[in-house]
Amino acid sequence: MIYHPINKNNPLVLASISPRRKAILKQIGIPFEPAKSTIEETICGETQPADIACHIATRKVESVQHAYKNRWILGADTIVVINKTIFGKPKNPGECRAMLHLLKGKTHDVITGFCIHDPGKKLVHLEAVMTKVKTKELSDIEIEAYINTDEPFGKAGAYAIQGIGSFMIEKINGSYTNVVGLPVCEVINALITCGALKDFPPTE
Repeated sequence: MIYHPINKNNPLVLASISPRRKAILKQIGIPFEPAKSTIEETICGETQPADIACHIATRKVESVQHAYKNRWILGADTIVVINKTIFGKPKNPGECRAMLHLLKGKTHDVITGFCIHDPGKKLVHLEAVMTKVKTKELSDIEIEAYINTDEPFGKAGAYAIQGIGSFMIEKINGSYTNVVGLPVCEVINALITCGALKDFPPTE
């Protein structure tokens, strides 16, 4: 079945209220409407990090799609992985401190799983994108000062590459926007392939 593509009168539904993901979609000019997911972002029974991120992304879409008829819906979830340890979002200063101590001076993986459901509520795309990130050695003073900015809270891995946290990033290999929370190149390609976008950048 052919569905109407995303436009100003038929905006994409983003199954997230993440300020980072909203900022990315706004920056690239895709009309969208944020929808708050009701699920807990807890580690599921999946064993592979990419599968975990994709599973949570899919659950986010499923939690909001009942409220949206005939709409394209995008879900995404970002996790940080080092030495098989998976980091989500820290809930307190202690968790921030533990994460940053494990990440300092090492290379870790940032994985975003994303999915697209068509207006018929069918899953039409599921993908995980990985970026490797190298952080510098961090002193205890730097870690405590960063925690005191409050920026680490609500961020996978306890840092924001697009914010103050950029001071600790030595090198990345892969998509920068993936680390922020949404791999733009891959998402755009997927939206075009499944018919959600006619073209990009738009020609009309």
